[in-house]
Amino acid sequence: MKSTDIIAQIPSLRRYARVLTGDSWAADDLVQDTLERACSKWRLWTMGTHSRAWLFSIMHNLFIDDIRRSSSQMRKSIVSLDDVANELIAPENQHTQLLDLERCLQRLPADQRAVLLLVGLENLTYEEVAKIAKIPIGTVMSRLSRARARLQQLLEAPASTGHGSSISAQTESDHSPTLLRRLK
Repeated sequence: MKSTDIIAQIPSLRRYARVLTGDSWAADDLVQDTLERACSKWRLWTMGTHSRAWLFSIMHNLFIDDIRRSSSQMRKSIVSLDDVANELIAPENQHTQLLDLERCLQRLPADQRAVLLLVGLENLTYEEVAKIAKIPIGTVMSRLSRARARLQQLLEAPASTGHGSSISAQTESDHSPTLLRRLK
């Protein structure tokens, strides 16, 4: 593998990491860790295979490992959207819809978000995503379907006027995250 092959994938890796983590600093760290791991483990890359899928596999595994390591810390620091709803201020710029989309993507479970981004944003095939995430193709299709449905539900949710008013009875019974308020 040539270094130019890896360098050519950096923009895609950064884009995917940014949406996975929801934070530009964490995304840069994830990309750096991915590139560092790829450089140190380059001998494990099989000649003739797609370097892009290999790099995304490394990134996916690093991200999942980080989630597992920090799961107890995350539980302690998670703030409910309903608790801070009165503090949310609508952005003053023209990128409101993009911000809504990004917020909604962050509300998806990590496994669904990863599959949705790999298929929809990075244009990877179901087979490539299955290899990256180390799951069956049927699971890729299922997660993608659920992610698309949930994303559509979040994007179409009406703006709430008070705490929890945007939560449907079905969402409460599923113990899913609360729907996101649309900011205008």
